[in-house]
Amino acid sequence: MKRLHKFIIKSFLGPFFMTFFICVFILLMQFLWKYIDDLVGKGLDWKIVSELLLYASFGLVPLAFPLATLLASIMTFGNLGENYELVAMKASGISLFRIMRPLLIVAIILTYVAFYFSNNVLPKTNLKFYSLMYSVKMQKPEMIIKEGVFASDMPNYSIKVERKNKKNNMLYDVMIYDHRRNEGNVMVTIADSGKMAVTENKKYMAITLYNGQSYSEEADRRQGSARRFPFRRETFQKEVINISMLDFEFNRSDEKLFSHGSRMMNVGQLSNQGDSLFVDYKRRVLRFVTSLNYISDISKQINWLSTPDSLKKNPQIKPDTLVDLAQVIKSMTTFEKDDLYRRTVSSVRGNSQLISQQLEEMYSRKKMVNAYVMEWHRKFTLPFACLIFFFIGAPLGAIIRKGGLGMPVVVSILMFIAYYILLITGEKFAREDAWSMSSGMWFSSAVFLPLGIWLTYKAATDSGVMNIESYQLFFKKLYKLSFFKKSKPEI
Repeated sequence: MKRLHKFIIKSFLGPFFMTFFICVFILLMQFLWKYIDDLVGKGLDWKIVSELLLYASFGLVPLAFPLATLLASIMTFGNLGENYELVAMKASGISLFRIMRPLLIVAIILTYVAFYFSNNVLPKTNLKFYSLMYSVKMQKPEMIIKEGVFASDMPNYSIKVERKNKKNNMLYDVMIYDHRRNEGNVMVTIADSGKMAVTENKKYMAITLYNGQSYSEEADRRQGSARRFPFRRETFQKEVINISMLDFEFNRSDEKLFSHGSRMMNVGQLSNQGDSLFVDYKRRVLRFVTSLNYISDISKQINWLSTPDSLKKNPQIKPDTLVDLAQVIKSMTTFEKDDLYRRTVSSVRGNSQLISQQLEEMYSRKKMVNAYVMEWHRKFTLPFACLIFFFIGAPLGAIIRKGGLGMPVVVSILMFIAYYILLITGEKFAREDAWSMSSGMWFSSAVFLPLGIWLTYKAATDSGVMNIESYQLFFKKLYKLSFFKKSKPEI
């Protein structure tokens, strides 16, 4: 490998790895902002939180690859242009395409790595992430006692305290309702003070009460006038109530419950599952169409389409002769008209009810099919974006000739935001069947690929597309031209 190639690749890999981890970190902060409500106040162990963040980081890698490629490309060629190294290479007879060639090979390798990661690693990490995230969401919040408010998080108990001392964790004016018998508020304990602490095995919450009384109403099986309402009261100096914490333990969900999701499959599995769902969807649509009410000829044709038989003759519908419908109805008797109107209204109402019942189900089924097809395309679009952004970032860096984290960061963020907006727009149109799946999923790539080719051509021909002085000169000429036109004397 030539020294020049080594120098260019080394200049690219440093910014790439740096920007890659920065992008993952920034996207991870967005993830925390989105799911912060599901994580706070549940007493999760730091190992669980770390594992969740690790899986979330893996899920953000497909987006970080294109952004890091774009930013590193702009920084690399911007630094070369700013230090006049790019000018020296061109002066030596080396074209921009030859300068880009080693990094093009690196970009192709990054594209393959991104695809391999999305197809083989990401489905497994997504399976672990979504199963763990579901377990976190199902985790009951940690027991939090607030002053003057009943806390009902503990199973079978409701606890209220009037005042808390944050220095020694003492509780004052404690009231506890015991609902273990499911008979209402028939058992209550009142204490002047108390303290809560989790046992060493973390299976029970021990509530130690001081200077209080417990009241309970006893049941009486006697009926009528002989029935009594016994009442018991006990006074204590110290009493310990152990409340089970089993419902607050973290339980992992079975990963098999989430294994059929679209994000947990590779390309082959998505293709098979998508085809199976589409065949089932067509079968349901055909069943729905044949269940509607039609006139006899159309009903025969639809029944033949639903169950085609090579030996069965196709009852093709022949066009009717032109009939003056108003004249025919006018010739009917009153009884015949009422019967016709009644049967027509009944048929329309039946079809309307059936359509309204099945429409939502058909829509949800089609969205399920689209989800698998979209995920199949996403396995290719995001890795291919690495190659597209290389052809955008490299010529942009050569044109603007600015390195560092200033101008390259601004241009990269604007470019990636535009790409992401087009990506989301295309996915939405594809999901809603407004566009075909290929058109919607590859819409952003179809827009940015010509842009990359155009920028590469402009950079290779040393065009002043990004030169501010060329625009200033153009507007000066335009201003002078308009000024002379205005000042021209009238004849």
